[in-house]
Amino acid sequence: MSFVSVTQEALAAAASDVGVIGSSLQAANMSVAAPTAGVLAAGADEVSVAMAALFSGHGQAYQTLSAQANAFHAQFLQALTNAGGAYAAAEVANLSPLQGVEQGVLGVVNAPAQALLGRPLIGDGAAGTAASPNGGAGGLLYGNGGAGYSYTSGATAEAGGNGGAAGLIGNGGAGGSGWAGGAGGAGGNGGWLYGNGGAGGLGGAAAGDYTAGGVGGAGGNAGLWGDGGAGGNGGATYDYDQNFSRLGALEGAGGNGGHGGLLFGNGGGGGDAGANNKFVTAQATPNGAAGGYGGNAGLWGNGGAGGDGGFGGTATVIGDGGTGGNGGAGGNGGLLSGDGGAGGVGGTGGIQIYSGGGIGGAGGIGGNGGAGGTSGLIGDGGAGGPAEPVVETPASVVWAVSAEPGERRDCLAVVEAVGSVEPAGIVSSTAAAASAEKVAAAGQPG
Repeated sequence: MSFVSVTQEALAAAASDVGVIGSSLQAANMSVAAPTAGVLAAGADEVSVAMAALFSGHGQAYQTLSAQANAFHAQFLQALTNAGGAYAAAEVANLSPLQGVEQGVLGVVNAPAQALLGRPLIGDGAAGTAASPNGGAGGLLYGNGGAGYSYTSGATAEAGGNGGAAGLIGNGGAGGSGWAGGAGGAGGNGGWLYGNGGAGGLGGAAAGDYTAGGVGGAGGNAGLWGDGGAGGNGGATYDYDQNFSRLGALEGAGGNGGHGGLLFGNGGGGGDAGANNKFVTAQATPNGAAGGYGGNAGLWGNGGAGGDGGFGGTATVIGDGGTGGNGGAGGNGGLLSGDGGAGGVGGTGGIQIYSGGGIGGAGGIGGNGGAGGTSGLIGDGGAGGPAEPVVETPASVVWAVSAEPGERRDCLAVVEAVGSVEPAGIVSSTAAAASAEKVAAAGQPG
């Protein structure tokens, strides 16, 4: 018994091609209709009349045959189109019973495990909801973990739901995002045999004064074979729309990356500290948050990169700028083979400005770059992250910064009531006092 395999898309394409052929034949027939409808005799003699009658008969026969061919072509095209529709309907009719059978079989297989262990053997975990934020676990044999619930409204400090874990084979669910300073949910762990860890959720942004952004969720770990999930970024500071606050809100720290599989897999990258607003403090200057650590590899794989540190706070009236956050350390490479992850970049130190036209205070210390991860038996160690200087200040403030990584940066700041100002000279910690005396004596920027 032979079987015929039919693809609905192939039938549709064939019908379209046949339609194009028919249109071309009709155009050709119309172009020769007039010359072949009748042939005039070349002369009045009997031979010319007989030749004209012969060729006119051939032309009329061609026109009759052409009309029959067009009719057959139209019937063939209609039959081919109907066949494609019939096969499509047959596939739909066959699919519905099979889906029912599949659901029935899975129900029979999963019912005992669900009743005994509270978890199916096969199937994906359910996504988290507002009532139950954490994602459901995947099937014990096969299935992905459900994603954690991400809040978009509600009370302050709502933590995102954790991603569900996979079973033997499957990927962990992603963590949900936090809200109003809430921490991001942790990513679910990947399958014991195979699967990647879920990514950590984003930390919620700070809700206002005296509050901090949420910490990013940690990435999920892989089992035997798979990559660790990336850590979530920390929550941003409160957006003051360039208005000064009484006390700066803090940015959230980045989440740590998940570890790679014990046999093979890369570590997840650490999350970055939350974004920092330009104008955040009046007196007390908070330090930048740290970036997350990169995940380690197992036997074979590369370590994850560390997350970048956050900006230090900016002092608007009194006090020094805040210290930039430290970059996260890179993950270690595999014991047998793999490169260590690069360390995160240290956060930029904050600046100090003075609204009365006086001398600016000390700029914040740049955060230390994260340490690079170590390599395995074969591989290179990760590069350490650099420390960053102060990079920005309000347009009406004169400032300058120059220092080596980890050294305190001092600046002279002058605020003028109107007009623009030019950058002040660059000074270091050792020259700050002498420069301040010169400014006080001369009444001009040093």
